[in-house]
Amino acid sequence: MTKPAAKNTPRESGGKEPGDKQRELQREQDRKDEAKANRGSEKPQKAMQAGTRQQPEPPFPEQHLEKPGLEAQMELKPRFYAPDYRGSGKLEGMVALITGGDSGIGRAVAVLFAREGADVAIVYLDSHEDAEETRRHVEKEGRECLLVAGDVKDSKFCRDAVEKTLSRFDRLDILVNNAAFQLHAHTLEDVTDERLEETFRTNIFGYFYMARAAIPHLKQGSCIINSGSVVGLRGSGELMDYSATKGAIHAFTMSLASNLVDKGIRVNAIAPGPVWTPLNPADKEPEVVKDFGKSTDMKRPAQPEELSPAYVFLASPVCSSYITGIVLPITGSVGGI
Repeated sequence: MTKPAAKNTPRESGGKEPGDKQRELQREQDRKDEAKANRGSEKPQKAMQAGTRQQPEPPFPEQHLEKPGLEAQMELKPRFYAPDYRGSGKLEGMVALITGGDSGIGRAVAVLFAREGADVAIVYLDSHEDAEETRRHVEKEGRECLLVAGDVKDSKFCRDAVEKTLSRFDRLDILVNNAAFQLHAHTLEDVTDERLEETFRTNIFGYFYMARAAIPHLKQGSCIINSGSVVGLRGSGELMDYSATKGAIHAFTMSLASNLVDKGIRVNAIAPGPVWTPLNPADKEPEVVKDFGKSTDMKRPAQPEELSPAYVFLASPVCSSYITGIVLPITGSVGGI
């Protein structure tokens, strides 16, 4: 019997092994890698600039602040004014209450809310100089600003802050929970009972207290915005208690959104990455502050004015009426974390 003719193999037809093409492509990439390595670091990676004006880049001043941290004392002042942002009445006639509104992200949000037509109540701990500066800028936008000093760890104070806002403005449309306490720890043993309680009572109890006080006065179309954090998404080895509270804030946001959906009240959160505010120089050592934000894909921290438009977006019913229960990462890195 005649055997069927064997089929030609690639080697017989072309004189090459099946893997030769892949090895050739590999060698080509190896040559490119070697050439790149030989060039060394001729072009150091620069911070990404994608906005309308150049933002500060590391290295930053090696400065350490006493808590809670005064923005007025920072050698490099955070940028909050957003000079290229043009208001268009997105929050016209509304009233917003912002905790931690005296500085940092809170100040930037207060200014843009005012630019969009809202009157603003600022809740803050005891940084009176910073709070007065925020009020000055809100009033410069043509809106009224109420300052309420006190501690969000106290549920009675939170009720009083809401009542003072209603007494002054006769309504409440937007609650921004933003007050925070942060203190790094190299080991879990460093997180004392006292520190744990301060962090949780400020960062999550305060959010519950303020929301609980505000909700009876919010109407259909009102909203709550919570400030979370990228460390609530990925954790942080040196911010264990703080990260835990931020993760709780994210869960609280989604849970409260579900609870209030029938009332037409939206609840969302923003999870910032590193942001240049008093919170960080008041926590980290000066030599660490110098490189703050350098580990992001953009190689720099955000300025508060780069986050505040997102708060406007989530606050405005003409922008986000179909959005509730989300955690929006604004982290300077691809994929959010």
